[in-house]
Amino acid sequence: MNSIRTVDAELERIHEVEPKLTIDDLCCATTNYLDDAQVAIIRQAYFFAEKAHGSQRRRSGEPYITHPLAVAHMLAMMHMDHACIIAGLLHDVIEDTEVSREQVAAAFSEEVALLVDGMSKLARAAFETRQQAQAESLRKMLLAMSKDIRVIIVKLADRLHNMRTLGHLIPEKRRRIAQETLEIYAPIAQRLG
Repeated sequence: MNSIRTVDAELERIHEVEPKLTIDDLCCATTNYLDDAQVAIIRQAYFFAEKAHGSQRRRSGEPYITHPLAVAHMLAMMHMDHACIIAGLLHDVIEDTEVSREQVAAAFSEEVALLVDGMSKLARAAFETRQQAQAESLRKMLLAMSKDIRVIIVKLADRLHNMRTLGHLIPEKRRRIAQETLEIYAPIAQRLG
């Protein structure tokens, strides 16, 4: 019981600590290792995602685009390739907007579409129990890793940003997400180094 109160106290103190990033910050972070054409495509992907997400908001009230921008920035800090960074910007467009996989492929590339679609497939599933959901998530991640490890890297960046911004969720949901992160995502991240 005491450990539950401690976890609850910590979860109550979680506030969004992410800096307010802009597309210029992201482009600046990539200019030292990507060529100008790749940086220009990243900028294009940002505006594509911003338009696709439109008026969507995060629980904090911020425009939704702040989340994929933060994910992409994390990927840039890891010096991921431009396709991976673009996938970070677009990781929720197939799942959460009217944009199709085909539109992503036409606007960017088949490679980017495969990465974004891989992210969407990780997110889709309804299960009777949390254990079934976690086992299926792990199975899907392992399958995705065998196809392209970048899908998992984008997913880990997505989860990291979501963990950093739990402050606007109800305590029960924060606890569930934190537990899932400890049980599924942390071991995978540790394995990947």
